Amino acid sequence: MEVSIRDVSKDFDTFAALHTISLEIRSGELIALLGPSGSGKTTLLRLIAGLESPSRGTVFFGDEDASMKPVQDRNVGFVFQHYALFRHMTVVQNIGFGLKVRPARTRPAKAEIRRRALELLDLVQLSGLENRYPAQLSGGQRQRVALARALAIEPRVLLLDEPFGALDAQVRKDLRRWLREIHDRTGHTTVFVTHDQEEALELADRVVVMSQGRIEQVGSPDEIYDHPASPFVHRFIGEAAELPIEIDHGSIVFDGEPTGLSAVAPADGLQSGTLFFRPDDACVQNDGAHGLRGVVTGIRRLAGARRVELRLGRSGHRVEIALPVTHSVALSEPLAFTLRKWQLFVNRA
Repeated sequence: MEVSIRDVSKDFDTFAALHTISLEIRSGELIALLGPSGSGKTTLLRLIAGLESPSRGTVFFGDEDASMKPVQDRNVGFVFQHYALFRHMTVVQNIGFGLKVRPARTRPAKAEIRRRALELLDLVQLSGLENRYPAQLSGGQRQRVALARALAIEPRVLLLDEPFGALDAQVRKDLRRWLREIHDRTGHTTVFVTHDQEEALELADRVVVMSQGRIEQVGSPDEIYDHPASPFVHRFIGEAAELPIEIDHGSIVFDGEPTGLSAVAPADGLQSGTLFFRPDDACVQNDGAHGLRGVVTGIRRLAGARRVELRLGRSGHRVEIALPVTHSVALSEPLAFTLRKWQLFVNRA
């Protein structure tokens, strides 16, 4: 099922939660809505679900305008962060609940509801636990039951709101891999909300980065990480250092000194901007004659690399670069480096 968000805005009294959002979600796609708190990602998910109505714009399911349809008429599956399971029902009863409460004309027989629930239990790898109650399950198992319940109604679209937010780090990792496998097997159009960039980059076919009610960038995980479309995306995705620079006749200058990097020269010969790079993009210059120069102010081990904090030039800007663990370095030592890769955002006049 394709979902099309067309020029959608959402206001809550005088607060604008979404500003003219447009987004095309392909059939069978797993898409992540990623952003900090207050970016509008959950509001957008609720608009797709029918839990909210747009102030302006339209939401299409395929060729059907679903903008004003209530949630019960959209046939969407919803998985919440805190499971929302019925404590007095067994696992199999929870999974079959959405089918049991259907109108009589579309409600399957009791035996069929149970058969489908048990089939889904097997899909989410919880066979044999059908007679347990939610309190007898771990957090990861409860979330699997919640997903099975959402799938039971054979939804046109599956929506997940911070589905792993209440779980510890290792369980989150395990469930991320499992959810991707489930998605590939079932082929549902799936939209999930997260503030966890690692989760979004690992799981999604495409990532929608949001900030202050607007879409900053839509792209594959590689596109989002390797080619951020704005300073916000560069700061939000991965680790980034940034330096205020000037472009002087094609040369990138920091702190009054050439960096050895070049850019397209502006017509008037001088322009300011911000240089972004990631710690892994730095390459130490052993002769110290070229590139950016600084003094080592901190050293720490991070997995298979050594992170070195530098204070640069007269301005004292601090950045981190990654070095091999075999590279020896000492506090207060001068260090020069250049960049294998960087991104430049020029200040607008």
